[in-house]
Amino acid sequence: MTKKRVVPYLIDRPMGFCPGCGHGIVLRLIAKCLEELGQDNNVIYGIGVGCSSLLGGGLEADRLHCSHGRAGAVCTAMKRVNPDNMVIAYQGDGDAYSIGLAETNSAAYRNENFTAIIINNTNYGMTGGQMSNTTMPGQKTATSPLGRNCEVTGYPIKFPELAASQYNVAYAARGSVSTPAHINKLKSYIKNAFEAQLNGEGYSVVEVLSACPTNWGMSAKDAMERIDKELIPYFSLGEFKTREGK
Repeated sequence: MTKKRVVPYLIDRPMGFCPGCGHGIVLRLIAKCLEELGQDNNVIYGIGVGCSSLLGGGLEADRLHCSHGRAGAVCTAMKRVNPDNMVIAYQGDGDAYSIGLAETNSAAYRNENFTAIIINNTNYGMTGGQMSNTTMPGQKTATSPLGRNCEVTGYPIKFPELAASQYNVAYAARGSVSTPAHINKLKSYIKNAFEAQLNGEGYSVVEVLSACPTNWGMSAKDAMERIDKELIPYFSLGEFKTREGK
């Protein structure tokens, strides 16, 4: 009797993320969606510098570690040269929205036909917990020890809303890993984004609100609760640009 596979075979080894981090959840959802769409052997990742670079420790797939913040530009080239491949930029908020804001913004502006999955944990997770462009007002980080002063640094960026309202992108959404219900909804967003790319509709972005217990100085449980209590009221969940006819 053949044993039913429970875990997507793309996830072939333990993840290297900190306990309570949401990256592992997101990678599992990505793997599930790729298998359901028959793209599990047809994907190339452009990986950002940061915690997202640990994708290679648990997910079996072709991937390229990009220079810090440049995944948007690299994935543009990947897709133009390999139009039949599923191309995914997998980045954190520091990589995509701070160091790489120009590349991320330009790819959306041009409506490049690849998918960006951006993990928003409100800080530079791997490099020491510095302030990023999504750090919340008053949030203490390694580079804002007194709390973020938004009158000086600006307010947390809402990129999916920007892309949806200002550019002709195919799809833009934001989800969360904080509850089972949110995770199920997030899976539908990721699948929609991949389908948009498969159909040649253009740029798709899914931002994911994720916990960072290590740099937030919280337990995993408290970090997930912070997402619901503090992040979601500011970073609204949902689809900001739906696919035409969907």
